[in-house]
Amino acid sequence: MEKKMGKPVQKGKIEITRNGPYVVTGNVPLGKEVIDCQKEKDPVKWTEGEKYKEQKSVRLCRCGHSGNKPYCDGSHLRVGFDGAETASREPYAKQCETYVGPGVDMTDAQDLCSSARFCHRGGGSWKLVEESDDPKAKELLIRECAECPSGRLVAMDKKTGKPIEPLLEPSIGIVEDPQRKSSGPLWVKGGIPIVSADGFEYEVRNRVTLCRCGQSGNKPFCDGSHSAAKFNDGDKSIQ
Repeated sequence: MEKKMGKPVQKGKIEITRNGPYVVTGNVPLGKEVIDCQKEKDPVKWTEGEKYKEQKSVRLCRCGHSGNKPYCDGSHLRVGFDGAETASREPYAKQCETYVGPGVDMTDAQDLCSSARFCHRGGGSWKLVEESDDPKAKELLIRECAECPSGRLVAMDKKTGKPIEPLLEPSIGIVEDPQRKSSGPLWVKGGIPIVSADGFEYEVRNRVTLCRCGQSGNKPFCDGSHSAAKFNDGDKSIQ
């Protein structure tokens, strides 16, 4: 079962530039995160991949056209990238629906879905909520919610009413999805602040996913568009 979330030391900040890259400051760790299906139909676990050198400041591509991914090379200027932020600025609690189960509850903000599919196991997270009086179903549900990179799904403790969250150190994962042969979003972990191009500070959350293919309809957040577009950053795992 996942550990409940503590309070990792805040590290770094992500600033969104107008029609340009994400500017990440504060020596935030950056590395590949691979969706591992292990010959199963649905994802089984996350596997760590290549690690990048920590830097005080990096510019990460969000238009999808850089020739030096994950870093920006100025291609957003060449292609005329429209990076207008269209996502809701309401806090998660106002965007989500609550599913009540006998052993654990679950909240779900569908617009944040990044199509990672960890919620498909065991008949799906929504079925597991209904069966959460069974210890195994409850444990799997909590694990599925914790493995949802976008934070769309959150398991809620029935006694305390508080979220059951994994303890994630501040870092950014570059998602790769070999099963679907596509590169995915930036998985922002551990409560790194994200500031919009107009200075708005999005709600700080333990896990969110930011679009890097440039095609999300819910910018700056991922909406799964990379999967249909077969977005490819050149990683060997998706060739």
